[in-house]
Parts: sequence; structure tokens; C-alpha cells
Amino acid sequence: MNYQRINNITGWLVFAIATIVYVLTLEPTSSFWDCGEFISTSYKLMVPHPPGAPIFLLIGRLFSFFAMGDLTQVAFWINMTAAISSSLTILFLFWSITLFAKKLVSRDNPVLSTGNIIAIIGSGLVGSLAYAFSDTFWFSSEEAEVYAMSSFLTAFIFWAILKWEAHADEEGSDRWFLIIAYGMGLSIGVHLLNLTAIPALAFVYYFKKHKDPTPGGIIATLLLSLLGVGVIMIGIIPGLPTLAAKFEIFFVNVLHLGFGTGAIVFVILLIGALIYGILYSIKHKKRLLNLSLLSLTFILLGFASYGVILIRSQFNPTIDMNDPENVMSFISYLKREQYGDRPLVWGPVYTAGYPIDVKKTAAVYAPGKDEKGNDKYVITDYKSEYIYKKEHMMLFPRMYSTQAHHIRAYRDWSGLKEGQKPTFFQNMSFMFTYQMGHMYWRYFLWNFAGREGDEQNSNWLMPGEWFDKSIPAEIQDNKARNNYFMLPLIAGFLGLVYHFSKNKKDGSIIAMLWFFTGLAIILYANPQPVEPRERDYVFAGSFYGFAFWIGLSVLFLDDLLRKVLKSETLRPAIITLALLFIPALMISENWDDHDRSKRYFQVDGAKNILNSCAPNAILFTGGDNDTYPLWYAQEVEGFRTDVRVCNLSLLNTDWYINQMKRKSYLSDPLPIDIKSENYTSGVNDMIYFDKQSRYDGGVSLPVYLKLVNKRDERVSRMNEGDLITTYPSQTFTLPIDTASVASLVNAKYRPFVLDKLTWKINKNNLDKKSLIMLDMIAVNAANGWKRPIYFSTTLSGDEFLDLRPYMQLEGLAYRLLPVSLPGATNGWLDTDIMYDNMINKFQYKGLNDSTIFYNEDYYRFTSNHRSEMYSLASQLLREGQKEKAKKVVDFCFEKMPSSTIPYDYNSAMFISLLLELGEDKKAIALAEDMATKSDELLGYFQQHHIRYSTREYSALRILDILYRSMRSAGQNDLATKYEKMLEKRYTNSQYSNE
Repeated sequence: MNYQRINNITGWLVFAIATIVYVLTLEPTSSFWDCGEFISTSYKLMVPHPPGAPIFLLIGRLFSFFAMGDLTQVAFWINMTAAISSSLTILFLFWSITLFAKKLVSRDNPVLSTGNIIAIIGSGLVGSLAYAFSDTFWFSSEEAEVYAMSSFLTAFIFWAILKWEAHADEEGSDRWFLIIAYGMGLSIGVHLLNLTAIPALAFVYYFKKHKDPTPGGIIATLLLSLLGVGVIMIGIIPGLPTLAAKFEIFFVNVLHLGFGTGAIVFVILLIGALIYGILYSIKHKKRLLNLSLLSLTFILLGFASYGVILIRSQFNPTIDMNDPENVMSFISYLKREQYGDRPLVWGPVYTAGYPIDVKKTAAVYAPGKDEKGNDKYVITDYKSEYIYKKEHMMLFPRMYSTQAHHIRAYRDWSGLKEGQKPTFFQNMSFMFTYQMGHMYWRYFLWNFAGREGDEQNSNWLMPGEWFDKSIPAEIQDNKARNNYFMLPLIAGFLGLVYHFSKNKKDGSIIAMLWFFTGLAIILYANPQPVEPRERDYVFAGSFYGFAFWIGLSVLFLDDLLRKVLKSETLRPAIITLALLFIPALMISENWDDHDRSKRYFQVDGAKNILNSCAPNAILFTGGDNDTYPLWYAQEVEGFRTDVRVCNLSLLNTDWYINQMKRKSYLSDPLPIDIKSENYTSGVNDMIYFDKQSRYDGGVSLPVYLKLVNKRDERVSRMNEGDLITTYPSQTFTLPIDTASVASLVNAKYRPFVLDKLTWKINKNNLDKKSLIMLDMIAVNAANGWKRPIYFSTTLSGDEFLDLRPYMQLEGLAYRLLPVSLPGATNGWLDTDIMYDNMINKFQYKGLNDSTIFYNEDYYRFTSNHRSEMYSLASQLLREGQKEKAKKVVDFCFEKMPSSTIPYDYNSAMFISLLLELGEDKKAIALAEDMATKSDELLGYFQQHHIRYSTREYSALRILDILYRSMRSAGQNDLATKYEKMLEKRYTNSQYSNE
């Protein structure tokens, strides 16, 4: 048997199997989180959030051509980049496992028998397919995110170093290092996770060159490999651009040359230095120097892909995150400075509170002009270093965040009392229990033991739960509840033991790969105690490493059963077939919750938000999932491009404000009159309420904004050497052109149109975005309310600037109108507009299909739809439109049944409506179903100590709402029943002590 041919064919067979599975379960459109942004920026080669992913964008753009002009297929084909990248990862994993397995099998006899070949190929099959169908990796293979491509590059360079090892003694083997270097360079343009594989690569080299490793050599190799990671992460990625910036400032500010001159000179000098060094190494036969310089050159060739970001940003695309169009902003972009730093070695713990001092450090430069009108980089701000009380500083701080909900979580995990400073032991305990236990080992066991469900913070599936019939049906039947009976975990540990017993060096290499792509990331990232979503995708490389040992369990059992099954051919074949049950079990368990092939609501929901707006609207949104799907709908499918989506998280930055002042497709520039010098970085980041001022009647908003624009001394003062802006009153007034507004509102609301809007913002300070929002509102009012202004219903309360009483709900967005209805403290809704939007215009594709799996991300957005349907039905009932109200209620339960979207507290709100509509039988049946399921869920969550469960909160709310609804309707027996349920479960909940 020709081993090499069989190995190659089987590798491509594994690739084909993985590809078929990934394509069949692929997301057909944009999914949640960053995918909408990445699909949009790939399709039009725009600029995503820092630090960007230019290689990913270029490949995504290439794949988008396969859509053949069908805009609805663009997302599918860009998602295909993840599927193909993942399949290639499995291909190289298979070949890497067989390389290790071959070394183990052939160490005693280099001539491979048929049985040896079956065992080697069997190892590759079991390990690669188990990883292919693992929870985390399969999830990443179906969406347009960078992690699948990053995994492919990691798998490729690890396979390449193993190929070098196999051919290291041959002439020309150094070329493998150049391939690895280029792969590293390309990976910089995808995601930096790839760099965590460097220590494993270093040990492959060390063990190959040193047959008898020493402790000193091992330590030196480890330190040098970490230095290599540092050189790329600090010396190359931000280091070279930082050096280019110094050249740029010198050439522009000192030599008075034009912008870009210094950067060009630097690039020329760098290229010249590399060419000279390479020629010198060739001439003087300096092999190591030549290899090092060539490797650096190949890394820089990959890194040069970032030129795409710099070039595209200069054309001001509609998505241009951080606007990295000049050297200075480009460096900030690469350094991810907008995300801030987390303390690693030394820093404050959360009890430190506010800093006692702030020191200005490096200057922040931006392009400008000198007094003669020549190009010059001017200082716009300074970076800050915060100083805290020494007694609250700690070595290796892990509990450092001062956000209120983080502090509560620290106390919950560590048992600390309010105000109690954590000891070093408690600090380390938090690292082991939460950061490593909850944020790594839990994910690890998800993949190789089993998973409880899709509830955020769900645990791994313990043996005691495998056959527990007391578990609620809603949990037991959850498609994300996957039970592998710990078989992948056991197989992996068997392979680990076998590997180390037979070849400690190779076992150590895999262990290095597993550790540095897993637990080492925890040590470096220092995760906070509350995350908006699960972060298992970050550790896919570590789970990749463990898959090697799952594969090598074939060799373990082959060796163990040698005396029982004496046939050298039959034994490995039987073992391989038996262990292939593991990936078969994993694919059967994971298919239903990883099949995204019919999911569309993430885009339908985005279109529903856009369709809530009148033509030419301004729409304020908040987080990633409130914004990125909308970007996709507009940028890729061209849907409702007349609506300008304005993300309030980004509106605190000068570059985003500048973008909002430009035309975008059918949307005109936003009405912003604040001058750029009054919102540039470091200016008006915070505006303070001057409590000493006495303007009890309020201040005119247009007048105040004019004073801000002029930096008038009446609204500004010096504070510790800095000029700050203040506002003399929390009450603002805005004159209204009633004639313009009257045509915008329903006739029945026209008597309530105000000639002057007067309201109070109950804040002692306003951030930059609030200033810009107020400016837009004032300018738009002066222009006769030509641009409808909307606030997404998903925004937090303080982002409405206390204007909710003057907002009309029209679907999934509130429209700001100078109308004051009696008693409408939280706004009102226009039933005609909202009914037409929610019943006729909105799309709910697949939400009532029980074969489709919707995870917790969907629950949040469907809950929002349910909430607004309840508001609509309630108002219709108040207006006496019973038939329409009943239709809305029926429509809601038809489109979003509990069989696909579990009940939430908004579902319970409908019970009172059904009772008012005379649908008592239906109301009671639904209430009983909700109460039973909620009670069972609460018992489960409390029994298993699942923390921070949104569904626990929702279940408690459901019982409370049901109790109150039944009490109001005179259904006292049911009310008492639900009240007792609530009291019992609330007492044992995490909320009882709050």
C-alpha cells in the first residue's frame, strides 16, 4: 500500500466531508454580532473596526463575485469563506495528526505495514472529524467572521513546521520557514490569535536540532518564542508604523514638507535596508542572517495588506471605522487604542474607585495647518495615565473593573462584602474559578463532554444529568443540549497519556499549542466578569490541539489490544471504526443547533427596524446587534438607504461625527452645526452642569449651542488648565414651527402640538454624543422638522435624553415629535402607522418553524417585537378597536410561538389582554402553560446555580405578571397559585438579596 497516496486522498476526503456539512448548515445571510459589519466591509472593501482584517476583506470580496449580481446571495458567498477555511483547517489537521502518528508508529520499524497505515489514517480520521464537528469550531465555520480563516492559517503553519521537521536534513528545507513566515504575515491581516502558535513552532525546531534537550535550552526556547511573539505584536504591527510616524512628524513639522513625505521616506529606507541586508548575507554566506531577513520580509509582505485599510479609508467609504486615512490615525487603529488597556502585571483592584491623579503622557497628533497655512501635525489631545492609591494596587490584578455590574459579579464570585478589598489570594481565586474555570474549562468541556443548553453561562453537561428525567422539557428538548457522554474527552486523555509515554517531545509540542492558544490567552486578556456573549470562539486553537490526542487514542487502543486482537490489519480497522463513533455522535448531537440554513430573522429584524421609520429618517441605534445587521441591509442589499443609521456608541468620536456630516446613498448629511474644533478628540468629551448658575426657567437650546460653538465664556471655564464646557441649566427649551409639525402628525394629535418644547435632562454631565444629538434636534427643528428623528426601542433609557414623553412609537422605533399628550410620560403610539408596520410591512420569516434553532441572541430581539405588539394591542383595545387588538394578539402567537421562541415576560403581558377580550379559556390555558414552564425553569436554574440568567429573570417576571393579571381579572384561585409559585422561587433566586 502506498502510504503517501492514501494519506493525501484521505485528507481530501475529510476536506470534502467537512465542506459538505458546512455548506449544508451555512448561514444564508448575515448573522448577529460582527458578521453584518464584516460582510458589508468585505463586499465594498470598506474599513471595519480596529485592528481590521484586510486579508479577510480581500478574500471575502473575491467570494462575493460568485453571487453573480444577486445581492441576496452576497452574504451566503462571503459566509462561504468561513466554510472553506474551516474545511482547509480540517485537511491540515488530518495531515498533521498523521505526521505525528507516523512518527510514533515508525519509530521501531520505518517500513509501514498495512496495519500501521490503517492505524495512522484512522488516527487522522478520528481526530480531524471530531474537531470538525465540535461545538465551537462548527459554529465558526458558518458565518463571516475572522476566526475560521485564522484557524486555517494556524493549522497551515503548524503543518508546515511539521513538514520542515520531516525534511529538515534535506537541502532547501529552509524554504518551509519562509512559507511559515508568509503565513504569519497573512495572519496579521486576519487575526492575531495565530501568533499564539509561535511557542509550539519554536519547540518543534528546538527538539529537532537538539536530540538531548536541557532545562536551560527549554527555558531559553520558551523565552525566545515569547520574544518572537512580542516582536511581531509590538515591534512590527504597531512598532514600524510608530517609527514611520516619527519620521512623518519630523519631515512635516521640522522640514516643512507635505503630508506623507516622512512615511514614504521611511518605507523606502526600510525596503532599502532589507535589500542591503539580504544581499550582504548572500555575499558573506551568513545563512542565519539571510533566513532571518527573508522571513522578516515575508512577514512584512503579509503585513503590507494593511495598505488596503489605509488606501480605502482615504476614499471616505460609508463604513470607515476610526478613519485611519493618515499615519497618525492609522497607528491608533492598529494599536486598538479605542478599547483601552487592562492591567496585567501590576495595577488597581476595583476598590480603588476613581483615580487620585491623571498624568498626561504621549501627545495625540492630527493633520492641520500652521499660522502660514502650511501642512503641520498639531496636538489635539494627550494620552492619560491614571494614578490610584497605592493601598489598592496589586500584583497581577484580576478584579480591576470599576463598573457597577462588574463589581457585583466580583463579589458574587469571590464572596466579598460591599467595599471589601480583595486579598491577593482572593484575586488569584477569581482567576482560577472564573477566568480559567468559567471562561476556559467550561468551554473546553462544552466541546468534549457535552453542553447543557444555549442559555448564556450554561454549564457543561455533567454525568448526573445524562438521564435525569426531572429536567424541564424546555431544557431537555433544547436543540443546544448536546450529550457526548464524555467520549471525546476520554479519548483525548487516552491519546495524551499515550503520546507522552511514547514521545515526550512531541507530546510537549502539542501541549504548548494547547496551552498558548487557550489558558495563556486568559492570562493575557484578563477577562472581565460579565460578557455580552459567550467567548468560546477565542479558544478554538486550543481545542484544535486537543483534537490531536483524540486522534492518537486510536494508537493507544491499538497498542492496548495487541494481545487480544492479534490480526495486525483487522485490529486497527476495528478500532478506527469503533472510535469513528465519536465524531458520528458529535455530528448527530450538534447538527440541529448548528444548522443555520433556514435562519433569516436577524436580517428581517433589521429591516423591520428600518421599516419603522418614515422616509429620509435619522435613526439612533446602540450596540453591535442594533447596528451591524442594519448596515448589512443597507450596504449589501440596498434596503432603505434613505434612512441614516447613527450609532450612539460611535457618536462620541470625532471621526464618526465627520462621517455623519457626509451624504450617504439616499441620505443627506445629518444636520450638525457644531464646528469640528468643538468636537475633535479631547474637546467636549464631557460637558458639565454648572450648579451655581441660576436659570430656573431653562435655557434656549439653539442659543446655548451657538454659545458652545463660539466657546463663549458664559458656557465655558478653565479647570486644571483645560477649557471645559458647561451648561447653566438642566432645563432646555426649543421653539417649534407648529405649522410644519401639524402636517407630520395624525389629525387627532394636532391639538397637542407644542409651540415650544420644554424639558429637563436629569444629568449632571453630558457626553459628546448628547451634545451632537441636541445639535441635530435643534437644527432639524429650525429646518421645519424635515428629517424625521427616531430612537431605536433597544436603546437604554438614558440615551433618550429624557425626551420620551415627546415620542411616538411607530414599530421598533420612537419618533421624536413636539407633541404633549396628557399622561403620556413614556410617549404614545399611533395605532394606524404601527399596525400597518407590524402586521403588513414587517417580516417574520421562519420564526414559527420549529425545525429551526434560534439561540439566545434571537430571544432578545423577538422579545422586543412581542413587547411592541403588546403595546399596539393594548392601545387598540383602549381605543375600542377590539377586532384589531385580537388580530394583533393572535398574530403575535402565530408568528412567534413558544415552540420556537420560548415564552418571555412580554408573552405574559398578553394574558390580561386576552381576559379583557373575553378570551378567558385561551388566556387561562396559556397562563397555565407559562406558569408551569417558568416554575420548572426556575427550579432548574436554582438547582444548578446558573448565574446571571436572563431567562431566570424572565421566568420570575412571568409569574409576577400572571399573578397580577389573574388578581385584576378576579381569577383569585389562579392568582393565589401563581403568587405562591413566585414567592417560593423568588426567595431562592439570585435577586432576593438585591
